[in-house]
Amino acid sequence: MERRQFIKTGLVGAGAAALAAPAIAQDIRQWKMVTSWPKNLPGPGVNAQKMADMITTISGGRLEVKLYAAGELVPGNGVFDAVSEGTAEMYHSVPAYWGSKSKGILLFGSQPFGLRADEQIGWLKHGGGQELYDEMYARFGLKSFLCENTGPQWGGWFREEINSLDDLKGMKFRTTGLSSEMHSKIGMAVQAMGGGAMFQALQSGTIDAGEFIGPWTDSALGYQQVAKHYYWPGVGEPSSAAEVSINLSEWEGLPDDLKEVIKLASDSVYITSLTEYQTNHAKALETLVAEHGVQVHKMPDDVVAAMGEAAKEVIGELQESDDELVRRTAESFVAYRDSIGQYMVYADAGELNARAAVMGY
Repeated sequence: MERRQFIKTGLVGAGAAALAAPAIAQDIRQWKMVTSWPKNLPGPGVNAQKMADMITTISGGRLEVKLYAAGELVPGNGVFDAVSEGTAEMYHSVPAYWGSKSKGILLFGSQPFGLRADEQIGWLKHGGGQELYDEMYARFGLKSFLCENTGPQWGGWFREEINSLDDLKGMKFRTTGLSSEMHSKIGMAVQAMGGGAMFQALQSGTIDAGEFIGPWTDSALGYQQVAKHYYWPGVGEPSSAAEVSINLSEWEGLPDDLKEVIKLASDSVYITSLTEYQTNHAKALETLVAEHGVQVHKMPDDVVAAMGEAAKEVIGELQESDDELVRRTAESFVAYRDSIGQYMVYADAGELNARAAVMGY
């Protein structure tokens, strides 16, 4: 009897060990993703969670990603350093926040009078941009992919209506990235802050105006409560990309199939986020106007012209940078922008103009 019990117990134990063995062989990794966003903020907060969930699901649970919103593990503006130093394995944020690391980084997120969302990912995938992106971020021990795009951003929320370039002189304005340099050159007092802080600053009068993303995300943050004048076009950011960045040592330690999982998730969320933004921006704008009394204005022509000249200066300075990698990145961007821009006059711009002429929109 004791012998039979021993055999039964031993077989059960052996079976349990056999069942456990595949889990061990799978080498499950548990990663922390830190973000620059409040949890589930419409747009970036939601898409960061999508990225985490998609990586976990597509990997079959071999790479489990747990999201930490801004402030839960590190401050929103501290995610770059946290991942570079190994405090977390990956982050979700925007290149526009890291100009203090290198001005060249800013080109990978948005550029004044620059690339639209499809053109931005086209530059990276087909115009040599990803190789430059890799080279730049490797300086900081990171590997990065674009994983979201807001589409065209807006010119900003203003407490008072503007009628000319003179109205902007000395105005305290929230923006980021290369857009901040463009706005500074036309005489605005640029201030950097997060989206939530922008609401408080507008409410208190600490700033006179500011831009964040577009109608969908902006309305969720409540800007319509403290500023009623909403301006277009957002020439400072014709599109704005978010990125997922991974600690380079962790990236290099991944098997090839898990590297492909992250690439696939980044590409997938980039496309779905763009269409989600555009769809929800359109709906949110209707609500802002109809229910919140928001007044939509076209930016005065002299303002757009001045911004254009300032943008040329901003990009020109990057082309003449003392940093050889920044120069090469700027030259690559300009070459792609000019090539694709000439084509888009006939393609997308041609189609949009024709539709507007016939259909009104």
